[in-house]
Amino acid sequence: MRTGITQAPFGTLPNGEAITQFTLTNAGGMVARIIDFGGIITELHAPDRDGRLADVVLGFDTLAPYVSDSPYFGALIGRYGNRIAKGRFTLDGREVALPVNNGNNHLHGGVPGFDKVKWQATVEGDSLRLAYTSRDGEQGYPGTLQVTVVYALLDTGELVVRFHAVTDAPTPVNLTQHSYFNLAGGGDILGHVLGIDADAFVAIDEESIPTGALAPVEGTPFDFRTPRPIGSRIMDDDVQLRNGQGYDHCFALNKPHGKGMTLAARALEPHSGRVLELFTEEPGVQFYSGNFLDGSLTGKGQTYAYRSGFCLEPQHFPDSPNQPHFPNVILRPGEVYQTESRFRFSVDSAVDASARQA
Repeated sequence: MRTGITQAPFGTLPNGEAITQFTLTNAGGMVARIIDFGGIITELHAPDRDGRLADVVLGFDTLAPYVSDSPYFGALIGRYGNRIAKGRFTLDGREVALPVNNGNNHLHGGVPGFDKVKWQATVEGDSLRLAYTSRDGEQGYPGTLQVTVVYALLDTGELVVRFHAVTDAPTPVNLTQHSYFNLAGGGDILGHVLGIDADAFVAIDEESIPTGALAPVEGTPFDFRTPRPIGSRIMDDDVQLRNGQGYDHCFALNKPHGKGMTLAARALEPHSGRVLELFTEEPGVQFYSGNFLDGSLTGKGQTYAYRSGFCLEPQHFPDSPNQPHFPNVILRPGEVYQTESRFRFSVDSAVDASARQA
């Protein structure tokens, strides 16, 4: 089995820049394909309990849809993942204004965010290193931010995503990875059995902006402390589900930030036996149930229908620049932003019959 990293052309941007796709392979036969546009994971092939590989991320065969139509499929997100209310916040007594691109609010770093820029790619052994310099004033953000992201596919079945950033002026930073997963390789994701190690989640209003409250999951459809199918309560009459049009919420992980990497979430697809575990150093994980997929997008031989993919985005909380009691997201000169997450793929070979029918 050949391991390591190979590369091949993946189209050309409208400005003439060539984009490259890098293929990472591990000793177990897993394959991850990543392009230097947006740092996008275009494919991720993982085995089922019988050893059959399937592509478990949503995406496209060609570059053009990633440039124009993609709802952040597989992309790196920055300078700030998730929403900032009204695109405004105060930093050291000065009001900062960002463009609004999600109703009245700023989402995922603006347009273009880090998902729609070309990164400088370097192969370093079995790792892919991507670098991008976000200039002072880009999408309204203060300070020049120098970012590097390292992807590695380990023989343990872990896809490692390691972020590093420094700045020359105070600025909010909240970087994440935005892959949409479907561990069955197709169909909807409502039968995936999900567990999230969180006693609370960030409550949101009708515009998906935090109210400021960390709401207890106890007794609500947001209680995934005991794993259960994603679809088991997604249609409950619950104001938070109405506000998110399903699950689109940041869960406050039980592990305090700064205490190292711990297991945040685990998803099992009962029929294939594929398991995805997210380990992260971040204080939160945004769980999104594909509520805005509507069948209008196609790629890799599939139509991306309603709730045909889910996201587990390790991150700080949304709107933190306006919520002083949330974990700090302001990076200052002389400090280093450094965080790592791991997406570990394995199989459950002992799923019982009832789980197979979930």
